[in-house]
Amino acid sequence: MTALGLVHIGVLLILLLALARPVGLYLYRVFEGPAPLPRALGRTERALLRLVGTDATCEQTWIQYAVSLLAFSAIGMVVTFAIVRLQHLLPLNPDGMPSVRTDTAFNTAASFTTNTNWQGWSGESTMSHLSQMTALAWQHFVSAATGLAVAVALSRGLTRRLAPDAPRTIGSFWLDLMRATVYVFVPASLVIALVFVSQGVLQNFAPALHVTTLEGAEQVLPMGPVASQEAIKQLGTNGGGFVN
Repeated sequence: MTALGLVHIGVLLILLLALARPVGLYLYRVFEGPAPLPRALGRTERALLRLVGTDATCEQTWIQYAVSLLAFSAIGMVVTFAIVRLQHLLPLNPDGMPSVRTDTAFNTAASFTTNTNWQGWSGESTMSHLSQMTALAWQHFVSAATGLAVAVALSRGLTRRLAPDAPRTIGSFWLDLMRATVYVFVPASLVIALVFVSQGVLQNFAPALHVTTLEGAEQVLPMGPVASQEAIKQLGTNGGGFVN
């Protein structure tokens, strides 16, 4: 270990310790209320809850919570599989990417749904812009939000003290999922994506550029919505980068 490496580790530890309390208090408000920024983000949360047909005050038992999680993940996996398999027929495919192989599409859908994000392909030469933004970035958001929701539900199950005749509930999966997405991952991703764009990271819908280098060689430069993809990838501790 070099001296510079030790400095990097030390700085990281200091940042983690400094952020632990404010981030922890913010997450507590997000999941246990009152939620922050009720006017700006509360409307979005309420609209999404109406869309899925659930009440923010209705809590679930652990069985109901688990069934909701598994049903949501199963539907998301099917949609992700369908998008990458049909990307050659869908819009936002300026480079004419073909359909992803069935086994690769299944593996991608399963791994991205479970936040393991095993990537056996190069994003810039396999996935269309639409697949990157909907199938993959969508899973970056909701798989990370699902993991956070499960951690919160587990904490509730371990710490709640309920009356003997009270129902044994651990919150609502739908509310936890929405709040993790709306109050945590979307705002943070927006800020990080803007920082990335300000530093020159690509964010466009253009096809790949074919250029000739100074040495006369031909080179392909991938284009696409890279900044937004990389922002949530880093926040969700995911694989699945836009490029290989």
